[in-house]
Amino acid sequence: MTFRLTLLISVAATAILLLLGILVGTAVERHFRHHDMEMLEGKMTLATHAIENAATGDAMAAISRQLGDALVGHADIEIQVKQADDTTIFASEHANFPNHLLARQPASVDLSAVSWRTESGRLYLGIARDVRSPAKPDTAFQVMVATDITHQDSFMRAFRRTLWSAVALAMFLTGVATWYVVRREMQPLQAIRQEASGITARRLDQRLSSAAVPAELEPLVDTLNEMLARLERSFQRLTEFSSDLAHELRTPLSNLLTQTQVTLTKARSPDEYREVLASNAEELERLSRMVSDMLFLAQADHAMVIPTREPVDLASETQAVLDFYEALASEKHIALSLAGTSSMSGDRLMLRRALSNLLSNAIRHTPEGGAIKVVLSSAEQAVQISVSNTGDPIPAELHTRLFDRFYRVDASRERMGQGAGLGLAITDSIVRAHGGEIKLCSEGDMTKFTLIFPQLDNALAAS
Repeated sequence: MTFRLTLLISVAATAILLLLGILVGTAVERHFRHHDMEMLEGKMTLATHAIENAATGDAMAAISRQLGDALVGHADIEIQVKQADDTTIFASEHANFPNHLLARQPASVDLSAVSWRTESGRLYLGIARDVRSPAKPDTAFQVMVATDITHQDSFMRAFRRTLWSAVALAMFLTGVATWYVVRREMQPLQAIRQEASGITARRLDQRLSSAAVPAELEPLVDTLNEMLARLERSFQRLTEFSSDLAHELRTPLSNLLTQTQVTLTKARSPDEYREVLASNAEELERLSRMVSDMLFLAQADHAMVIPTREPVDLASETQAVLDFYEALASEKHIALSLAGTSSMSGDRLMLRRALSNLLSNAIRHTPEGGAIKVVLSSAEQAVQISVSNTGDPIPAELHTRLFDRFYRVDASRERMGQGAGLGLAITDSIVRAHGGEIKLCSEGDMTKFTLIFPQLDNALAAS
């Protein structure tokens, strides 16, 4: 970036200087040409006036004297007057006009000036005109006027050399200055790079300092700090998830290993072996469910969970799930109720699984004698399924953590009848797979989970 900025600014500055130099040079050259043409036209007017007033040969001699007097003090002016038969009427000391100047001048017409260089290296600018005297209308006179512009040509050559030298020097100085300034202004980026290089997996809590960076870089630093905060939260959750996963797997594996080792210490009766195998089967089923749930969540993270779309009567599906949990709720004297009717297009098994997870979670955290209520509703834009239960409220700071894998609000509770803490994470994945969202409201003695499915997606899928 430093090299590109230096090159770009140097080229731009050089182009501007070149353009300025060309404009100045053109203006100076035009000024010289305008001044020379005024002088040439003045001398041409003087010579033309003298010839037009001439009538005899004596008058022609007077013209020579008049033109000679006009050149006094003008050593750089040359005048030559010829008749049509190439007879020279008047010629200054160094008059040496080229033939192509005369060939370009038709009668009584002024053309642009012509420049030429003599054998001695002098540069001249001249004009020519055909003039007729009223006294001799049949006789044409050729008047040529030139001025020495050698000093002007030398000045313009020196000016161009100076211009190119100045441009080259300016380009070099601009490049050096730009490189220095860009390097200096890039130091905050270098500081950010050095700070960022010190952030590792063990130091994700470190943030980039925005105190010494320019105002233009503050949004970048803030964005990077926000990214680091997200990474820190994600890494922390991943660490907790790995620890929880290891803990969840260790318990059933430890149970299996312990029971098997104890059983193998001595011979057992068939009934005892059958009892151990039954216990091992329960632990294996638990492991199998956990692995299946983890596989489902992994597929959901990679958008590989694609629900089938079919018309679903939510009232009948919800009632079937309530009937399944009726016995478990009766043990705790929990009242289950369903209100409202609704239907949508979705995956029947996934929706039933989401409802089952919510009801299982509600029964687990509802105290004895409490109540669980499921409300179905539909509007023009969305279908809603809310599951509310009585009990202690969930702190607001824990709402976002509830949908993390293996997370439990009360970590002291044992796993008896609680599962592995994946139910809400699976429910969230199912809802998101259907294009919806899940909301939580916990106030007073009531906690409510609401599943919201967009009606538009359902209508499109049903079609």
